[in-house]
Order: sequence, then C-alpha cells, then structure tokens
Amino acid sequence: MSKFVKDADWLDWHPSPSKPEFVLPAGAVDAHCHVFGPGEQFPFAPERKYTPCDASKDQLWALRDHLGFSRNVIVQATCHGADNRALVDALNHSNDLARGVATVKENVSDTELEALHQAGVRGVRFNFVKRLVDALPFDSLKRIADRIKELNWHIVIYFEGQELPELYDFFTALPTTVVVDHMGRPDVSKPVDGPEFGLFLQLMRNNENFWSKVSCPERISLAGPTQRYKDVVPFARTVVEQFPDRVLWGTDWPHPNMKTHMPDDGQLVDMIPLFAPTAELQRKLLIDNPMRLYWS
Repeated sequence: MSKFVKDADWLDWHPSPSKPEFVLPAGAVDAHCHVFGPGEQFPFAPERKYTPCDASKDQLWALRDHLGFSRNVIVQATCHGADNRALVDALNHSNDLARGVATVKENVSDTELEALHQAGVRGVRFNFVKRLVDALPFDSLKRIADRIKELNWHIVIYFEGQELPELYDFFTALPTTVVVDHMGRPDVSKPVDGPEFGLFLQLMRNNENFWSKVSCPERISLAGPTQRYKDVVPFARTVVEQFPDRVLWGTDWPHPNMKTHMPDDGQLVDMIPLFAPTAELQRKLLIDNPMRLYWS
C-alpha cells in the first residue's frame, strides 16, 4: 500500500476527457502540464503543501495523443519540491517530444544544471503564491537567475494579480526571459480595462523579455464550467492579440489542487479559438512560440 495518501479534498484528473471539436494544427505544443510521481517510484517532497493523485508520464502521453498535441512542456510542481527525478524521467522517455521547467535550490551545482539541460530542461520555476510557499524566494531567484542566464534558460513565475504591485520592480530587474503562469491569475470580476489587469499589460508591454501563458481558465473563472469559463475569454484574448509573439497555452493537466470541479481537457482545448481567433494567432500560440522558446 502506498505511503502517500492523496488529500481528501483532491479531485482526480478527468477519466475520459472529450475529443475536442477544435482540430489542433500539426505540431501543437501543450506548454504547461505536470507529472506527479507515481509516489512509490518518485516520492513527494516532505515539505509539500498537498499530496496529489498519481499522474504518470504514460498517462500524459495518452492525453497528448487523445487531444491532438504533438509535444509537451512539463513543469515541475511544488509537491515534488526541488527533486526533479520524475520530471527528468519523463523527459528521458519522451523521444525529444517534451521539454521541462525545473525547480532548483540556490546551492544547485553547475554539474546538476548541465545534467538537467541535457535532459531537456529549459527553465526554472519560482512560486510567489503566498499560500503555496513558506517564504517568497527573492534572494534565491536573483542568484539562480544570474547562473541560468548562461544556459539561455528562462524563469517561470507564478503569482496572483493582486500581488503584482509589490513584485513589479523585482520582476522587471530579472536578467532572463520571464514567463508568467496563467496571466498572473487576474481577478476576472474586475474589468479587463481596469487598473489591476492594466498593470499586468503594462508589465508585458514595457518589458519585451516577458511572456505569458494564457492558461488555466478553470482556476481563474468565476462563471465556472457550466458557462465554459466565458469570463476569462476577454482577458486571454487581450493578451494574445496584444502580444502574439510572447504567449503560450497549456492544459495544466492533471490540474493540481482543484477542489470544486475537474475540467474536461477537451473542452479546454475548445477554448483556444476564443483566445486566439485566427489561424495565424493559433499557430503562434501553439507552435511558433513554444518551439522558439523550448526547442530552438
């Protein structure tokens, strides 16, 4: 019996996602997804804030094929801490169809960084969501950023929209490409042309090294799945249309820490043409941008 028992309020990933009506262009990349364990093979971190369900690389590949994607970018999740073994194992078994974003500590050696690079890691993720971390990683991020710049890696940052004012100056001083998870999780009850989301757009507009993932409507929406997360569409479409060469999209499978509902990944794919309404925008979002960032 596994010693890792998932949190009681944790929802398992969708067992039978629908086949999307939107046909993805050949070569499309799911640029934000995860692998969890399996816990018996790749133990979860002692300092984790949650214990997830298992979500293996083989299950991820099956979802990729079912939805019609060609490649994946696998992002290290906080439940594994800085132990990247599950991520590296997935990359090593991907036939070069996956790249990774790792979590590292500031005492990581150059040898370890090089090994991650050889496996396919191209970025490092830092979490600024206060409820998910014990302390905000200002000092370690700055020191690691200076080191990974030599590898031409980027930084992925996760924060919530209301926290951006206090983080803005720190973020804009970073020396690498910076990718923002999920549009900085905007408050969609506020206007898309209001000051809070306006600050995020200013961040993107004034700093050409910043990219954004237009992902996770299931986390951001107040309307919910019965209304197809329609309140997120104006925010995502604004970002895609204003910054078409610096946007990415991903499923976020297996949807960590979802507690009210589990999204249907096929329905999430069907939102893509609402975010990116033209074939040109869809190609940039799904192929050109992720290929340039992760495979070039």
